[in-house]
Amino acid sequence: MKNLAQSIIALSFLFIASCNDDSPAPALENTNVNFKHKTTIKVGGEGASEITAYDAKTKKIFIVNVEKKEISIYDITNLNTPVKKTPITITSGSPNSVSIYNGKLAVAIENNNKQSNGKIALYNTDDQSLEASFTVGALPDMVTFSKDGKMIVCANEGEPNKDYTNDPLGSVSIISIENKQITTLDFSSFNSQEAELESKGFRVFGPNATLAKDVEPEYITISDDSKTAWVSLQENNGIAKINLITKTIETIYPLGFKDYSIAKNSIDPSNKDGKKELRQVPVYGMYQPDAITHVTIKGVGYVISANEGDAREYDGTPGFVNEERIKKIKLDPTVFPSINDYQNEANLGRLKIALDIGDTDNDGDYDKLYSYGARSFSIWSENGNLIYDSGNTIAKELLATTSDKFNDDDKRSDDKGAEPESVEVLNIANQRYILFVGLERTDQVLVYDISNPAAPIFLTILSHNGDEAPEGLLAIPSKDSPNGKDLLIVSNEDSGTVSIYENLK
Repeated sequence: MKNLAQSIIALSFLFIASCNDDSPAPALENTNVNFKHKTTIKVGGEGASEITAYDAKTKKIFIVNVEKKEISIYDITNLNTPVKKTPITITSGSPNSVSIYNGKLAVAIENNNKQSNGKIALYNTDDQSLEASFTVGALPDMVTFSKDGKMIVCANEGEPNKDYTNDPLGSVSIISIENKQITTLDFSSFNSQEAELESKGFRVFGPNATLAKDVEPEYITISDDSKTAWVSLQENNGIAKINLITKTIETIYPLGFKDYSIAKNSIDPSNKDGKKELRQVPVYGMYQPDAITHVTIKGVGYVISANEGDAREYDGTPGFVNEERIKKIKLDPTVFPSINDYQNEANLGRLKIALDIGDTDNDGDYDKLYSYGARSFSIWSENGNLIYDSGNTIAKELLATTSDKFNDDDKRSDDKGAEPESVEVLNIANQRYILFVGLERTDQVLVYDISNPAAPIFLTILSHNGDEAPEGLLAIPSKDSPNGKDLLIVSNEDSGTVSIYENLK
């Protein structure tokens, strides 16, 4: 009854919205949402299915297979019987990401030495022949085509080595396909702005790192007009805006912090209290988005983020570890009086927090507590203003519908919760905008109607088998899909599978 009521509300909203839109509106029955599992492809073992791209020309999917260091390929012309094709073997380095535009496949490949420059390889999707190769920055972790297909843009994460003695610049590479020109942008021009950015919630905290070395570009999304890109800086808690025309990084938006002492943001901070319940606690969350996506709704652009969170743990010599459980740190006795027993494992003791911030008066104890990730998805304006955050609604929906999945059956309550990892939007007839949110730790995909970005409506949960860990999401609109129906393709990292859902309407 709950889902029925939500669907009625959603349809009512869409009817009202359509009355204010001069463009012809399709019949509402053509915008219904009813995704059901269609088929699952077993690609391999753990790491065999990280990110998937789809080619509408050949009806083939191309899958990042880290396990075998290849791009696995399947023909899905008949979704009931996908056909395995000859893979693309990566002979030097390891693939991290794929993207497709009009018969061209871009593959992001990290160097065998992660701190050295990587490359983007460009293939023909028909015969898998290599057409070009481009040298980019260190550790290209995500690649995408611009919407007009004229550019390839990649996020070069630039992670340090395990000893943290070699920390390359984080960067973004822009490749002009027509003239093969490569422009790699780093963040050196922002070094002088470090203090100002940090005062607004941005983080620069690696050992002896400048801002330019500390940033680790994670994920890129591009505007519909192919003029602007946004890149998530996950560890640093920010999003950067890039002008693709002038090929410059225009600004960095610090994302600030989320107050878990507010009722709508309450969390379960302990996996040792024997309970699955949400509490208001004196802790802040850092948004730290992983995947981001851009969408234009009624002429207004938005950036949507999956607020997974990520800590730095490098176990070399000297290495660097920047997280610890609250039970093991020194708390300011005035702010956190002992009578409240915050360091008890059943209270806040198990929760992992960042060590680089929180000692506001520099006296050796913690006055504020900052945990990793925001356990939510957020919708931002194109200029970094928060339009909507899902608060604690992900946790609430899991408790209400699949409590055994809640924070991986409570095992991850102390560490980033459900871990929203990926986001993808399906535009149905310019009337409904459906958001998919992949939850890495609970092996699920949540589905929302975001036609009103300020007030998303939860629709349902997609879940097939346990221990899947969805890493990548790809929506295929009906006009491009092999069976004429909207599809959702889910790349599952732990199970090494690709799950395909179809919209039965």
